[in-house]
Amino acid sequence: MLTHHSTLSFAGHSLHCIAFDPDSFHEHDLFWLPHHAQLHAGGRKRKAEHLAGRIAAVHALRDYGSKAVPGIGEQRQPLWPAGLSGSISHCATTALAVVARQPVGVDREAIFTPQMAAELTSSIIDDEEREILRSSALPFTLALTLAFSAKESLYKAFYGMVNLWSGFDSAKVTAINASRISLRLTALFSAKIAEQVVNVQWQTHGECVITLCLAHPTSQETGPHSPALRDPDG
Repeated sequence: MLTHHSTLSFAGHSLHCIAFDPDSFHEHDLFWLPHHAQLHAGGRKRKAEHLAGRIAAVHALRDYGSKAVPGIGEQRQPLWPAGLSGSISHCATTALAVVARQPVGVDREAIFTPQMAAELTSSIIDDEEREILRSSALPFTLALTLAFSAKESLYKAFYGMVNLWSGFDSAKVTAINASRISLRLTALFSAKIAEQVVNVQWQTHGECVITLCLAHPTSQETGPHSPALRDPDG
């Protein structure tokens, strides 16, 4: 599969980006992955995305001196080397990955069109959050995309600490500005860390937004819970 690697500095971290051509993907490309046998049932699109994401992850791990290729966990989550955490996201024909020494979540989303925003608003935010987004200096379509993406990054960063049926209503937008969106965790997210406010960094990149969330070290005392809202593999 044809790919191109680049890096992006964001919020003190290096994001490793892989632009890929899914039309150039071949099944034998997966043999590079130690866990390729676990992918045989996937569709062509998903396989190409997975491969691009793992290539990005390998580049990110090299920053920490690791030559590992993240495997696949029981909940389809990437398995990172001991002492490291990471996150992978896919959007269209780009995959990106970040690695850190504390739990981290990253997400990349295409900015919603007005039609998409109208269709998705009620499933992402409540009326109170809507007012916060509308009172910001950002176009509502951008602000809503950020709310969606920030919640995705949040769930990835706190993966293993959130409740089984966590949804978008388990974290509420409390503030948004030109570089940060703040989310308040509710008991639906995790009773042990309810009311904690988490700041998620964001920036635009072309016609997309990128969000990045770090789980506070003290949050690790909560112990393991069930999987996050969506596949943490992005």
